Amino acid sequence: MKRKIITAILAFSIVATVNISCSDDFVERDPVYSISSDNYFNSEEDYNYALIAAYDILQSTYVNVILGEIASDNTLSGGESANDVIGWQQVDEMTHTPVNSNLRDVWNWMFAGVNRSAYILEFKDKTDFEGRAQIVAEARFLHAYYNFELLKWFGGIPLKGDERFALGDETSIPRASKDDVYASIISDLEMAIADLAVTAPQVGRVTKGAAQALLGKVYLYKGDYALAASMLDNVINSGQYALTQGDDYLNLFEESGENGTESVFEVQYTDVEGAGFGCLQCSEGNVAVGFSGPRNYSGPMFTSGFSFNVPTEEAASIYEDGDMRKEVTILDMAAWGAETGATYGPGYKDTGYFNRKYIPRVRSEEAAGDLNLTNPNNYRAIRYSDVLLMAAEAYSRTGNASQALEYVNEVRRRAFGDENHDLSGAGDALTSAILLERRRELLGEGHRFFDLVRTGQAASNIPGFTANKNELFPIPIEEIQFSGGLWEQNPNY
Repeated sequence: MKRKIITAILAFSIVATVNISCSDDFVERDPVYSISSDNYFNSEEDYNYALIAAYDILQSTYVNVILGEIASDNTLSGGESANDVIGWQQVDEMTHTPVNSNLRDVWNWMFAGVNRSAYILEFKDKTDFEGRAQIVAEARFLHAYYNFELLKWFGGIPLKGDERFALGDETSIPRASKDDVYASIISDLEMAIADLAVTAPQVGRVTKGAAQALLGKVYLYKGDYALAASMLDNVINSGQYALTQGDDYLNLFEESGENGTESVFEVQYTDVEGAGFGCLQCSEGNVAVGFSGPRNYSGPMFTSGFSFNVPTEEAASIYEDGDMRKEVTILDMAAWGAETGATYGPGYKDTGYFNRKYIPRVRSEEAAGDLNLTNPNNYRAIRYSDVLLMAAEAYSRTGNASQALEYVNEVRRRAFGDENHDLSGAGDALTSAILLERRRELLGEGHRFFDLVRTGQAASNIPGFTANKNELFPIPIEEIQFSGGLWEQNPNY
């Protein structure tokens, strides 16, 4: 069984701790070693450990992925009942408010990632050694990645450049504008691209192609389509990536398909380090997988889960005959049961469909802890097919239909196995067709809500969505209160 390469082994503290002795003289205190700028970042090993800690927060992005689907028209909240993970139920029904612990998780965990990566950037010049530029570049990518997640979810956020946030900053640093956040993300990625290696120094670490792909995505979200097309072309023309074909595609989301030629950036997970509900963000496994599995499952290949994030009947119907993506994406329990004798217990909002890409598989004897929380399925954060479709959209929006068709049809030919289903056309009709291909290709991967929002289609596609409100999620009420009124809440919350 695969073991995750990048494992968190270090936690940082910004304050010194002391050990108070048991003598009568409470003035006498023996200092306990703690990590600070004075005694850290003095060796290559220190920088590597800090980088591991910055990567580790990626594992908590499982909640971004599952909520990005539930918030969209792709899936329903599911679960055991209407009271099961109430914050997810509210997001599904677009009734969420600033009092939502699950949205607060997104805020807290992504800012933890910002701070951990900023710790490296803050002391990037303290010690020199061979390979330091690569480590700093990876930290810049992660800094941009976490800030981009925050921007997508909450809009303008406080910024502090290459420095960590400290207690009290919330009352003195205002929320930056979206344009300023975009500028910060773009700057980080441009600097990262200059120093990142084409081939990762270790499986799961960031490459130049990953940073170029993320920057192309940022440009696409910002509406700078010519810049997006040019940047994404760098990835496509690099020769480093290719679509998997045939049986390899059918196994793309199995363990054998991890970190392959289609993976531009992949979040690494393992099931050999256990976790519990007391600290979900501590899990070394992909928590979203267990939550998305069928309840009380009995049958081959898969194991049980909690039946959240269930695809809608409409989402399951978007695939054309002969499109292999449906088999990879949708587990139809009625058909699967008829074929294998498998059974399950329908949960809340059950549709009979499950997200086959990310539901629990049978695991090895090495699996540890609560098996619903320690699934080893890596999250394919940026796939090459996503890059092709983003580039196709960017070219379509800039009037280059021929290049757009070349890229989107490369994805469709993989899906159907031939050229008989190629798209044609130009203009708005082609752009709409490409966006539909994005839905078919990426269903279940957490992108749909944000695609609908950035293209202005959310209000017409998501039940309960209120325009000029639900494009963003509310800043957690605690954060508004901590700021002492410095931060305004997002509109209409």
